[in-house]
Amino acid sequence: MNLLCKITSVSTLPRCLRSFSVSALNNKDYSCKLLVVGGGSGGCTIAAKFARRLKKDSVIVLEPSSEHFYQPLFTLVGAGVFKVNDTRRLEQSVLPDKAIWVRDYAECVNPERNIMTTKQGHVIHYEYVVIAVGLNNDYCKVPGLIEALQDKESGVSTIFSSQYCEKTFEDMQKFKGGEAIYTFPDSPIKCPGAPQKICYLTESYFTKTGLRSKANITYNTCLPVIFGVKKYADALMKVVEKKKINVNYRTVLKEVRSDKKEAVFINADDKKETTVPYNLLHVTPPMKTPDFLQNNKDITDAAGFLQIDKYTLQHVKYPNIYGIGDCTNTPNSKTAAAIAKQSYVLEQNLLSTMQKDNPSQKYDGYGACPLLTSYHTCILAEFLYDGIPRETMPFNQARESVIAYYMKKNLFPLLYWSFMLKGYYNGPEFVRKIINPFAK
Repeated sequence: MNLLCKITSVSTLPRCLRSFSVSALNNKDYSCKLLVVGGGSGGCTIAAKFARRLKKDSVIVLEPSSEHFYQPLFTLVGAGVFKVNDTRRLEQSVLPDKAIWVRDYAECVNPERNIMTTKQGHVIHYEYVVIAVGLNNDYCKVPGLIEALQDKESGVSTIFSSQYCEKTFEDMQKFKGGEAIYTFPDSPIKCPGAPQKICYLTESYFTKTGLRSKANITYNTCLPVIFGVKKYADALMKVVEKKKINVNYRTVLKEVRSDKKEAVFINADDKKETTVPYNLLHVTPPMKTPDFLQNNKDITDAAGFLQIDKYTLQHVKYPNIYGIGDCTNTPNSKTAAAIAKQSYVLEQNLLSTMQKDNPSQKYDGYGACPLLTSYHTCILAEFLYDGIPRETMPFNQARESVIAYYMKKNLFPLLYWSFMLKGYYNGPEFVRKIINPFAK
């Protein structure tokens, strides 16, 4: 077993108890009106909104990383269109100046006393808290995966990490023919359309470089369908047929044997195992919430996701706790577009809570997934809870579109860096009303 996997399972003692061994001389006490846990997409957006509304230093952002990535572009990094540095900014540059940044991990929350303890032993007293810690890749759930990702000659990569997404394109360039396999795991993941996006882009790359006839491309997904919204699933099946990609449903990656270039899959229904050879293997790793949520069961469900009302985004038990983004148990697609819409609902409802009113705004489950189908086309899927399409553009977005491709490549990053993270973008509703006023 990889050393990293061993480390994560050394002790069963909760981290919130272990933190008390830190010397009190090194600890600090903080106090704030609003604590934002996590400095990713959701955390930065909420911090920006409330830093403008509250007095200086009333907002604390608890975030350990010094870098911030625009992860939706990792797919195009994996396809060779961008470099990972194109997706990177310093964390300091995306946090609001009026907020205090505590560079540390959340460790233990006491929701009864409104106290957060950090990994280094700092204590933060808060009146309200927004939890936005995202999801972590759970590499250890697939034996052999970490070793394969770290081996430059393994042919194994993933676009779901800044560390490995450039390796995806390197593996595509090294490919001379054979089996190219793509996976979707049996866990909630961020951007559920991405596993097949990179599959389509790889097919386009092989076609462009004259290797398509030498490649057998397979997409293995744990799901019973290729996409959760029927309108777009029907369109994607036409893409699959056109590109001659094999699709295996209810098929889960169980193990990677990079020394033999073999992958072991298990059927989710009959539990039958199959070992297949590969020349190129793109893995979407299983994902889970960070240790902070896994170890704080008072505020989570059985799987470690923050328990919030799916409409108001308020915690089901503690009214001064809200959640946003991938770490929550809302049954929506976990995308940046969802966070944009959630940020407005959360802002308005948290303001109501601060004013001792009941939250009245409702999140409708909106999410969007620009499904890249080639180096110049994209299906722009937009939908609400229960898979109901909710499109912005005045044309059928289930059709492959050049316009949608350049929106994904150029427009959406601009919206993200210049507007969303600054708290000014709440989703495309205002655009929809202007360009498609009669849409239902």
